[in-house]
Amino acid sequence: MSSNAVSYGSRPLTRDESSTLFGRTMMLVAATAAFFALGVYAARDISPGWSWVFFVASFAVLFGISAAVQRSGQAAIALLFAFGSLLGASVASVIGYAAGSDPETLWKAGAATALFVAAFGTAGYATRRDLSNLARLLNWALFGLIIFGLVAVLVQIPSGSILYAVLGLLIFAGLTSYDFQRLRRSKDIRTAPLLAASIFLDILNVFFLFVSFWGGGGDE
Repeated sequence: MSSNAVSYGSRPLTRDESSTLFGRTMMLVAATAAFFALGVYAARDISPGWSWVFFVASFAVLFGISAAVQRSGQAAIALLFAFGSLLGASVASVIGYAAGSDPETLWKAGAATALFVAAFGTAGYATRRDLSNLARLLNWALFGLIIFGLVAVLVQIPSGSILYAVLGLLIFAGLTSYDFQRLRRSKDIRTAPLLAASIFLDILNVFFLFVSFWGGGGDE
């Protein structure tokens, strides 16, 4: 993220300014979640084959947020909401299937996600230890986890879904803490849409990892 800022970039934010950034970011996270739900609902009857189209489009929009954030705050926010909607549409078939076959798992995953993010987000926001080096390591670990997931699709691995979920949750415990630390340390209030997108992705990944964990019994 850029460190250039109009009114905040030359000094640390005051306590009031930090509170404003935190509140703005978390409001954007909540709004993005609402647009995500809207995307899930709107795409509930669309062919699953469209999922990859929406998924690729959502990350194209994510890069657009990064480009827009220093130019137009309103454009960045609009792109953030479009990102949430497209991402919701990309997983609509998955959520629809889970809601129809095992709705209890979705409720459990939602509750566990809220507790998980609250705990590790609070830890990251409060800690004085610099987590940037840990985050770089965890990003490589996440890349390795993606490779493991692809292999698990091709090769039957005993309890593969559960193992994938546990490793993923360990990785996102660190990444969630890091993103909340970035929220506390940010010197530019205009970064709120980017921070919101990153925290929302943490939340969404944790949610699906919990779904995988409780739905992974079929691997055994």
